[in-house]
Amino acid sequence: MVGTAQHIPEGKRAGLWHERLAAYTRRALQPVLLDVEGRLTRMVGLTLEAVGCPVAIGGRCMIVNPDHSRIEAEVVGFAGDKLYLMPIGDLHGLAPNARVVPTRHVCEAAVGPGLLGRVLDGTGQPLDGKGPLNAVARVPLTGHSINPLTRRPIREPLDVGVRAINALMSVGRGQRMGLFAGSGVGKSVLLGMMTRYTNADVIVVGLIGERGREVVEFVQNILGDEGMARAVVVATPADTSPLMRMHGAMLATSIAEYFRDQGLQVLLLMDSLTRFAQAQREIALAIGEPPATKGYPPSVFAKLPQLVERAGNGDVGGGSITAFYTVLTEGDDQQDPIADAARAILDGHIVLSRDLAESGHYPAIDIEASISRAMTEITDAGHLNAARRFKQIYSTYRQHRDLISVGAYQRGADPRVDEAIAYQPRLMEFLQQGMHQPVPLVDSLDDLDKLIGRQLPMAPKPAAAAPPARR
Repeated sequence: MVGTAQHIPEGKRAGLWHERLAAYTRRALQPVLLDVEGRLTRMVGLTLEAVGCPVAIGGRCMIVNPDHSRIEAEVVGFAGDKLYLMPIGDLHGLAPNARVVPTRHVCEAAVGPGLLGRVLDGTGQPLDGKGPLNAVARVPLTGHSINPLTRRPIREPLDVGVRAINALMSVGRGQRMGLFAGSGVGKSVLLGMMTRYTNADVIVVGLIGERGREVVEFVQNILGDEGMARAVVVATPADTSPLMRMHGAMLATSIAEYFRDQGLQVLLLMDSLTRFAQAQREIALAIGEPPATKGYPPSVFAKLPQLVERAGNGDVGGGSITAFYTVLTEGDDQQDPIADAARAILDGHIVLSRDLAESGHYPAIDIEASISRAMTEITDAGHLNAARRFKQIYSTYRQHRDLISVGAYQRGADPRVDEAIAYQPRLMEFLQQGMHQPVPLVDSLDDLDKLIGRQLPMAPKPAAAAPPARR
């Protein structure tokens, strides 16, 4: 080494020493990151307590057992010197006093066009056995907030392929709608119809906390090869940890945000928002947060708008996320806490009726209880009045249905009821639609025109001229 240095000219030798000295100086000025390990002290249910490793909320830790098996967990709370962690996966084999090693990783999502046609779990790993993901970027699961003043207003309708929705409660690009239903009334079929027949560029489906068998059915029977070509499915079934269920909903939203930022029109379908809230309830109660409303702690009602507000239109010139969130109404109770909270933060709601479903009426949409708050901004006056006229006739018949069915109503007693009786068979035919029968937006409006007619609002009569004053 010395002999080699002697053959280097004096000027170059001085330059090499200066470079080495600069490198050593930079290394000395860099902060030294020390891995401070902790240990596991307590486990109750799914909640893990650790001491000795200060990690921020949302940080990841690796729990290393004496047999060198590893379990990944995330920090969800702290109290004094104790950390509360929730496991990402299975807890089998966990031992007391196991090492808790911070990983310095945060919750991120791998995104890119290569996700189209793939099925992922809550961690973003593929479930379909089609090889590794071709992701081009990583984004945080928590997303990024958008200045409300820079969001584009909802001005364009979105064709969902369902006649009752297109004609009577039109949905706009960037709108957030709730699908309120109990179990077994056809919400999954309705979501599948919108998935296949919509004219959105990309479809992101989040199956959160539902039955595991529904994942295969949704991918193979409802989406099919044609639907999967432009779709991404995130599946976290009911047997996964509550943290994974929450991450599944956040991952689906992050993927939708990525495609929206590329200028594409995205349809986000999440089944269900209630399971997301229940997962947060499990975590909150496990770390000691007191319950507030029917067992739901306050953090649940803070998490719901944080998730929902990420959907919608982006900045001017960007794409949009039109979102449908299913909300399970336990016992068909529309005043369920989650249903009530969701109704207040969404841009409209579609209610599915068990009575209609049990009578074989599909889709079982209760048009009296359903509304689209953006419909007035995306439809013309003729369409709006035709839809209002349809609902008035339908509601009149429903109000007098009992009298009509028992023969207590005498024809001619009320012209409005007579009209409703005459229209009833055609109204019911209009509202029903086969699951393999798409009805585009244009055809939906044509069918409404043929049934009701596009009645323009009546112009106000001109005020009568005042009589000349007598002299």
